Formats: sequence, structure tokens, C-alpha cells
Amino acid sequence: MSSVAQDLSVNGVEVKKSETTSVPVSMNTNSGTTNPENGNASKPFKIFIGYDPREDVAYEVCCHSLLKRASIPIEIHPIKQSELRQKGLYWRERGKLESTEFSFSRFLTPYLANYEGWAMFVDCDFLYLGDIKELRDLIDDKYAVMCVQHDYAPKETTKMDGAVQTVYPRKNWSSMVLYNCGHPKNKVLTPEVVNSESGAFLHRFTWLEDHEIGDVPFVWNFLVGHNRVVEGNPNTLPKAIHYTLGGPWFEAWKDCDFGDLWLKELEEYKKTEQKAN
Repeated sequence: MSSVAQDLSVNGVEVKKSETTSVPVSMNTNSGTTNPENGNASKPFKIFIGYDPREDVAYEVCCHSLLKRASIPIEIHPIKQSELRQKGLYWRERGKLESTEFSFSRFLTPYLANYEGWAMFVDCDFLYLGDIKELRDLIDDKYAVMCVQHDYAPKETTKMDGAVQTVYPRKNWSSMVLYNCGHPKNKVLTPEVVNSESGAFLHRFTWLEDHEIGDVPFVWNFLVGHNRVVEGNPNTLPKAIHYTLGGPWFEAWKDCDFGDLWLKELEEYKKTEQKAN
């Protein structure tokens, strides 16, 4: 795959899609929109997506769904463990309970964003139905991170393609996180810490106080099989569907709830790729 960022135009808005994991660099760009309410002016919103070779198609569809609906400039960067290892940024051994290659590397997001501005991390098994601008506009600088604060205890013992399902406090909070990368507390998340600290320390946001964690409406991390749409209540309609147990790209989950929406997005992505080629 090329390491050159792809410049695309979606709905008249400039977007960039990087095919390699980024490392902290100085960035200059003239693209962007002004949003004085939360201080996110002029620069594209950075989005880091967890990448696993087993779920390459999920990653591509997630990207497509973001780019298709974004009304603001965005930059998408995959977090690829193989590249992080090559660059000396990731060296911890994979544990038996790690269901994806980005179980821990996700916490490098503030470092990869050069500890500047706000950036989002999201698992690759998401399908975006809403404009990411709506989520970005919820940002509040008083928080170090913001996320959907699920109260989630899965009943299943396995997920995806047979991976062991684990249960722990604040489960799925780290699957979609808005990071205030310049917040002093997030500078704790160095490669050394990410490679050495426990899953409990990282996934439970133990480096933060509770009041430093902002809440986001659940519709931005709508868990298939857990969250429900309430008839007549538009506030329960998902803006980002999370196929946390497994999505239609796995044979065992091809008929899961909301699977038809993902398959439709897949077809649109394929058509886009065909036109591009």
C-alpha cells in the first residue's frame, strides 16, 4: 500500500486518508473550517482507526462511511501494529485476551497526534450514519477525553471470529474516544507507558479522574445487541453503529442486526473504488 495520503473530495469538502500509521509531525494545511465555539479552527479533524489485517474490509467501510458523510475536513489514519513495531513505537507481546491488533496501540492516539488539539480514536468495526461534525461539535475543552459511558456486560463468551469475550469495568468506553491531546494528563500516554501498563490501567482510563471524562450520547457508539432504538424517539437512532460482537464481514455474523446497512455501505464502497480505478 502507498504511504502517500490520498486527497479526496466528498460533498465538496477536502478530506485526507492516510494509508500508514502516522507519527508525530508538524502539519501545515490551509484546508478546514472555523468552529470558534470549541476552538477547533482551520485544521482537519484527525481520526485514528484501529486496523487489523483480519478486518481490512471493515476498516475500508468504516473510512468510506466517515468520508461520505463528513461536512468538515477530516484526516483518517490507520493504527497499524506492524508499522508501529517497525518504527520502534510498539513492542509489547500480544496477550491471549487481545481480540484485535489494536487492543493497546489505540492509546497511542495522543502521541500520534503530536499531543496537539483534539483527535478521535475508533475501532474499525464501526459504521457511521451521521456527520462527524455533529460529534466534533460536542467537544468540551474542560475534559481530557470524551466517550460513550456504556454500562455493558456482554453475555456471550466469544465474539467476532471466536475471540474470547472479556468483561471488565468501563467496557467499550475505549472503543470510540475523543482525546484532548494537548491535555496535560494525556501526556502520560507515551509509547513506554502504552507498552508496559496493564489493560486495566488503560481501558479504564485510570490515568484520569472521573470528572475529566466527558460523556457522549450512546448513539455515537451504538452497540449492536445491547442498545435499542425506541420507536418514536429520534434520540435513540444510531449515528455510529458498533458491531462489537462481530460484523457481516465474518461468516458467523453475516445476519446480525444492522448487517444490511453495513452490506449496503460495502457495495457503495466497492463502486467508489471501481470508479477510482
